[in-house]
Amino acid sequence: MEEIAQVYSRSLFQVAREHDKLDEIREQLGEFTDVLAEERNMQRFFFSPQFSTEEKKEGLHKAIEGADETLVNFLELLLEKHRMPAIFRIRRQFDELWREENKLLPVEVTSAVELDEETVRKIGDEIGERTGRKVELTSRIDPDILGGIVLRVGNSILDASIRNRLERLRKQVAKA
Repeated sequence: MEEIAQVYSRSLFQVAREHDKLDEIREQLGEFTDVLAEERNMQRFFFSPQFSTEEKKEGLHKAIEGADETLVNFLELLLEKHRMPAIFRIRRQFDELWREENKLLPVEVTSAVELDEETVRKIGDEIGERTGRKVELTSRIDPDILGGIVLRVGNSILDASIRNRLERLRKQVAKA
C-alpha cells in the first residue's frame, strides 16, 4: 500500500507542479481527506465494493464541488482503479514532497512549561540558519519531561530534558 501511495502521490505532485498549482492541490486534497477521515459513512461509500464506480464518481462530484479539475481527475482515477483506500497515505506522501519542494523542516519544541514566543522563535531561527531550510515550528507542553526541552527536527530528536537525564543516571547506577 505504501508503494502505491508513493506512485500516486508523485504523479499528482508532478502534474500539480507542471500546472503551478501545488499549494491549491495540497490544500484541497487536505480538506477532502480531513472530511473523509471524520465521516465514516463517506469512507464506507468510497471504499466499499458494494457501490459502482459511477455511483462513487457522482458522490465525489457532490462532495468536492468547485475543486480543481486536476484533483477531481485524480480522485476519479483512484475510484476507477479501486485505490481510494490509499488516499490518506497519498496525502501524507504528497505533504512530504511539498515540504521538500518548499524546503520546509518540521520542528517541534516540547517543554515542561510554556515557553514565550520569542524563545521558541529564536530556537526555530537558529535551526533554520544551521540547516538552510525554512522551519515549520510548533511547540507543545509536556509536564512529564520535568524540565529542559525536547527538540524534534525532522526525524531527529534532541532530548535535553531532565527526565532523560534522570533515566540515563538510573541506567548508570544500575550498571554499577
